[in-house]
Amino acid sequence: MKKPCIICVAITGSLPTKADNPAVPVTISEQVNSTHEAFEAGASIVHCHVRNDDQSPSSDPERFARLKEGIEQYCPGMIIQFSTGGRSGAGKTRGDMLSLQPDMASLSVGSNNFPTRVYENPPDLVAWLASEMIRYNITPEIEAFDLSHIHKAVEMHNAGALHGRLYVQFVMGVKNAMPADRDTLNYYIRTLNRLSPEAEWCAAGIGRHQIELNEWAIAADGHIRTGLEDNVRLDKENLAPSNAALVKRATDICHKYERPVATAQQAREILGLKKLV
Repeated sequence: MKKPCIICVAITGSLPTKADNPAVPVTISEQVNSTHEAFEAGASIVHCHVRNDDQSPSSDPERFARLKEGIEQYCPGMIIQFSTGGRSGAGKTRGDMLSLQPDMASLSVGSNNFPTRVYENPPDLVAWLASEMIRYNITPEIEAFDLSHIHKAVEMHNAGALHGRLYVQFVMGVKNAMPADRDTLNYYIRTLNRLSPEAEWCAAGIGRHQIELNEWAIAADGHIRTGLEDNVRLDKENLAPSNAALVKRATDICHKYERPVATAQQAREILGLKKLV
């Protein structure tokens, strides 16, 4: 049997609003409901951000706590991954919610350009976030926007500065960062496999590139990310009606390549996370 494909659903992010797509879940209850639908459709990881009442991004630990509680209640066993991204806060406020001990958290190990700004991840902040993840037994998902981030992640992992199994996500299609290019993806896969043969990897495509990266990664035996955070459209003409619809599209590609969709238990085993009771 081929390796099961882990599907991560990024349900809301920091940027999309209901003006972009009314299906974007903003309130805690909306996010829990949307996550439950995506879980039922085949997602085994949920990538979490929280929002203020005006839809602006937040790092409020209380909101993260309520979201985590709801997901645990309605999506038993699903892997909960908190974002420590820079759009929701500055400096160490980006890690204020790590004491809630989610299964995973995103970690960017270097800086790079975004469409209109620099995404700053200075070494001292990266080291502190990584140490907090070790403190609370949280496995990081490395968000690699550049080749140097792959090398840095392997360096940190080999030095014992990252908790758990190395898991690297190649983020492609962000303007001014890593392009959505299949040859580039193949090079990154080879590089990670050479530097850290035991590492697992996934890929995320932004906007119209989401479907491309889903297919390329599934075909290459990797894991994937989908969801309204990265892409609010189902196709050029139609908005995505839900996160679950994007997950369903990804599961269809898995079937095309005869890849089983990973259950929550299988995803935990692949990533070396705490197993379900």
